[in-house]
Amino acid sequence: MSVANTVTSLAEQIYASLNPSRKTDTPTVINEAENRFLTLLTTQLRNQDPLNPLDNAQLTSQLAQISTVNGIEKLNATLQTLLSGLQDTQAMQAALLVNHGVLVPGNDLILGEQGAIGGVELASAAEDVSVTIKDGNGLVVRTLSLGAQEAGINPFVWDGKADNGAQAAPGKYSVSIGAKTGTTNSTPTALAYGLVQGVTRGSNGLTLDVGGFGEFGLADVKQIF
Repeated sequence: MSVANTVTSLAEQIYASLNPSRKTDTPTVINEAENRFLTLLTTQLRNQDPLNPLDNAQLTSQLAQISTVNGIEKLNATLQTLLSGLQDTQAMQAALLVNHGVLVPGNDLILGEQGAIGGVELASAAEDVSVTIKDGNGLVVRTLSLGAQEAGINPFVWDGKADNGAQAAPGKYSVSIGAKTGTTNSTPTALAYGLVQGVTRGSNGLTLDVGGFGEFGLADVKQIF
């Protein structure tokens, strides 16, 4: 038996011992990569100079490299499985939001028979927060003073009364938020309240259909009722 064949057989034995569970009957991306590596390695061994054969350090290094690639491929496959499971779990959780009220970014306010709900998102605490409610023509209907509010999400309720005490007509209104601390004014984020009517899974992930307010991602939901 030639030196090249002896080294080749030794390399295959070493590789088999490093990968005892490797299956060759069902081709996979990992198996194909391993097969290509072994083909290149055995070709290199067969064509080496018998008087100057590949040393053990180089052989061990190449075997270690394919083992590392093999491990990374398996890790990627495991992560993909975990990611798929996580996406399924998120879809199930999102489905539970259907028919629940949520606060999402928006400056619309829907007035019904029981009043209207809105929200304010503050980056920092404010000493005086006010909500100005306008009708479809841009006329101020009501100004609410919420007083001091902490940083974060702060819901508010409008009873539907105008500043003159009259009952406003049901429908869509717009709001603008003002906040003041000392002499510093800021413009917080207005939040709209709506009911989740459906969940859609698309290329951009999960989106919630919040009625007339449009579609929002799960990260856009600031509070659930």
